[in-house]
Amino acid sequence: MNEPLAERVRPRRLSDYISQGHLVGPEGSLTRQIQTGTIPSLIFWGPPGTGKTTLAQIIAQESGRPFYTLSAINSGVKDVREVIDKAKQSGGLFTTKNPILFIDEIHRFSKSQQDSLLAAVEKGWVTLIGATTENPSFEVIPALLSRCQVYTLESFGKEDLLSLLNRAMQEDEWLRSREIELAETEALLRLSGGDGRKLLNIFELVVSAAGEGPVCITNKRVTELVQQSPARYDKAGEQHYDIISAFIKSIRGSDPNATVYWLARMIEGGEDVKFIARRLLIAASEDIGLANPTALVLASATFQAVQVIGYPEARIILSQCALYLATSPKSNSGYEAIKKAQQEVQNSGDLPVPLALRNAPTQLMKDLGYGEAYAYAHDHPGNFVAMEYLPEAIAGSSFYTCGKNGREAAIADFLKARWKGKYDL
Repeated sequence: MNEPLAERVRPRRLSDYISQGHLVGPEGSLTRQIQTGTIPSLIFWGPPGTGKTTLAQIIAQESGRPFYTLSAINSGVKDVREVIDKAKQSGGLFTTKNPILFIDEIHRFSKSQQDSLLAAVEKGWVTLIGATTENPSFEVIPALLSRCQVYTLESFGKEDLLSLLNRAMQEDEWLRSREIELAETEALLRLSGGDGRKLLNIFELVVSAAGEGPVCITNKRVTELVQQSPARYDKAGEQHYDIISAFIKSIRGSDPNATVYWLARMIEGGEDVKFIARRLLIAASEDIGLANPTALVLASATFQAVQVIGYPEARIILSQCALYLATSPKSNSGYEAIKKAQQEVQNSGDLPVPLALRNAPTQLMKDLGYGEAYAYAHDHPGNFVAMEYLPEAIAGSSFYTCGKNGREAAIADFLKARWKGKYDL
């Protein structure tokens, strides 16, 4: 019994796979892809212990493809190229039986290592399946990300974890030989934190520690054996997403007490200082914006400073910035304006730039009227002259609406005085 329990009961077929019904249920996207044999390159993104590696192995098994695996922790460019060469020899190009190359923790690959995968993916030498606990938008290079479908895996819920336990007791030979009573499961579930592998590891520890004879699983027995506090925050796990969401919503809701509490939860959990600072940058623009433009300046300075300072002192800088954002007036007018403008561009396409606004670096362009009707604002009273700056087809359209705060009220007065009701501000 040298293999861990989690490895001994690892599912080998899709029908045995627990959880992730949105992917592998009867109507799941992966289910349909396996059935048709059209497996694209994939990135599995989710917390530890949610079955990313297992799912990759099942896909290879059920689609009848050769399976190669690398760990980004101890593999370099040379290892990647060697595996790709083997894969090229074992599968035909552009066939439904392209070998699968699974890379665990792909976010740990450097840019050059990720670059080395591009040709193999693009030319169909391999079907790449990468697993990551980090947001691939930040950790996977755009060229590789654009060639992959990203699927999000979710932490195990209570029913999933209980199903996992029951199946382990039914299928594992060693567990079947023991007389086990699951009297209480709350501690097991709480300590697992939604991580199926961690649940099985703890369960195996408790059963092993009981020695010979019957085993009664109780909350007290579990907590006595597992000498650690519950994982209140796992920067690569479920609460990574929940706590950063609570943090941002507390800032948006102008609650400094909740803001600094959730910040403390992340800091105590060892969250990456750059991740927190990056989220502050986004909040400064998305949720505060023109109501207090200095917020973005402070957030930008915070991002630079914490990279230089690091923990533990960086916590003070993060606290200062987070509290400043939480206590600032709020406006999402900038966010709404660009969203409306992008929607207009998608609807109306590449409308021509009005002649008055076009650049006229040559005499021919001037003769064609480029820039001729342009009125230079600084030559007019108040440095303003009313003219149309939008394409003719959408002239008069309004994208920016002033927020209801002191600074944007002044902006509204400024615009109304000049545009005389032309826009609904």
